[in-house]
Amino acid sequence: MGLWDDWLTVIWGFVLLGFMAIGGYFMFRKFLKALPKEDGRSILDWQNYYVEQSRHLWTEETKALLEKLVSPVPSAFRDIARHSIAAKIGELALSRGADRITSELCIEGYILATPRRDHKWLIRFLEDNGIDYERFKPLLQKKK
Repeated sequence: MGLWDDWLTVIWGFVLLGFMAIGGYFMFRKFLKALPKEDGRSILDWQNYYVEQSRHLWTEETKALLEKLVSPVPSAFRDIARHSIAAKIGELALSRGADRITSELCIEGYILATPRRDHKWLIRFLEDNGIDYERFKPLLQKKK
């Protein structure tokens, strides 16, 4: 019985170490986003600004489209993804002086807010859902 207990303790130690490493990775990424940049604001500050400033531009249809776009994201990360994508969409709308957020702005913001490493899944999701992204294909080739 003692040998099994020893192995179980070693395995459990590696599992805990793995979970701590994963948690630390995400905490460090969040910490980097919270650091102020040259303008004195952090990435998170700017995201909050764009979401708040563009809140009145959203329609029920574009809110539903945003929910559809974030649906493949695991539920544990969906709120963060929704906020990041909404911030990018809001940034685009405000910079262009849009009077409302359109589905085109949603798709463009979704592509721009998605890390390049995830573009393969993004394209598959858009195609599976019949969302036309033809005019935004050049964005999928750009480096972020």
